[in-house]
Amino acid sequence: MRTRHRRMAAVASTVTLSVILAGCGSDGEGKADGPVTIEWWSWDEAKTIQPVVDKFNSTHDDVKIKLVKQTDSVGAGQNVRNVVASGKGVPCLVKNFGEVPGLAGEGLLTDITKELEPHLKEFNPVAPPSVRAGGAYYAIPTGFNPTFFMINRKVYDQYGVAVPKTWDDVITAGKKLKQHGVQIMNLAGEDPSTLVNLVQQAGGTWYKEQGDTWKVDFLSPESLKAADVVQQLVDNGLVANQTYQDRPALIKYFDSGKMVSLPTQTWQLANYEINNKKSLGDWQPVDLPQFAGADFTTPAHLANAGLLVPKGCAHVKEAVEAGVWMKTDKEAINATYRKDTKQYEWPGAVKDVTPWVDSVVPEKLFGPHKSEARGVILKAFEHAKDSWTVGPNYTGVFAELQDQWAKIVTKKITVKAALQHMQEFTVRDLKSKNINVEG
Repeated sequence: MRTRHRRMAAVASTVTLSVILAGCGSDGEGKADGPVTIEWWSWDEAKTIQPVVDKFNSTHDDVKIKLVKQTDSVGAGQNVRNVVASGKGVPCLVKNFGEVPGLAGEGLLTDITKELEPHLKEFNPVAPPSVRAGGAYYAIPTGFNPTFFMINRKVYDQYGVAVPKTWDDVITAGKKLKQHGVQIMNLAGEDPSTLVNLVQQAGGTWYKEQGDTWKVDFLSPESLKAADVVQQLVDNGLVANQTYQDRPALIKYFDSGKMVSLPTQTWQLANYEINNKKSLGDWQPVDLPQFAGADFTTPAHLANAGLLVPKGCAHVKEAVEAGVWMKTDKEAINATYRKDTKQYEWPGAVKDVTPWVDSVVPEKLFGPHKSEARGVILKAFEHAKDSWTVGPNYTGVFAELQDQWAKIVTKKITVKAALQHMQEFTVRDLKSKNINVEG
């Protein structure tokens, strides 16, 4: 379960785009002759999202969407900061490039609570929390990808290892597989998302809002429960540390049969289908391992969730209505279908995903276990919960956590010691920003 981060785009791209957009946007009073035009900034492939724009424009008379292609998330973020600061050419919808509370704290977003609340009934109840900060909404929910496990069943069976149902089972299986030179999982040294997701699955969060005060608790029972799992995996040498930064080497390793369990999500399956060669057909989708004795739960918080509505958008009501349509209307979802991949964009914001589940299951990846994927994915979706709250300084906190995580996986510090450090770091950082904090 990894988090994707990108480097800063070239300055030339930002300047060029700024020039292109100099005359874009609507008048400040929100009045227009004819249809209102909503600019949507995104770096997604045009072949996926342009059909959605075309479908919207062909079915709506009073509002039209204009797609403005961005280079990447970092470039889009800088462009948004530039236009919000200038007050000119502000788009009304932007693919998210950061956690909503942090962006709202920067003053980049519009409070759309009044416009969004009438539509909340159209969303899966788990989707909206990711786009909320301080009790207000700042983006249209895009939902989440369900999380489950995929295991190399051929290798499991070769060494007589049972499919793990709990995280304790994962550790037991890892010890058996280690005897044969096989790692149970991969924990990349730059990516602490496994720990983050375990805390979420346990029902925990590191931040809570209490009035005008942030309560910080990295050492909660839920965090320590998650820490124990990671610590046992590391202490017993059960995991590999292949970096995500060398993608070809990573895929080759996953394909080798030397690492046999992957927490994964629907969006990743097509890549495994394309890149796996040796192990194609050996993988089986299974339920995400659980904490012993707990109700079945999968984490649902999606970092960088939501279609952002930047501060200065001239047509907030129309932007929200367009965004809601794109993320919940059946016609919009069907418009994302790609003939080359035979897939729809995952409709993570809706209540019922059953019409689109089969399309995300690759033809060859799971071999004889392909028919099991639908049930595993639906179970993960239906039991997803979002207990996670993102604090106003989470961007810097996550960067610090990455440094601590690298020390954890190399056995330089314990997970508990890292959490203690993160507690002190986060509280100190919030105080330095004159933000009320308890912890």
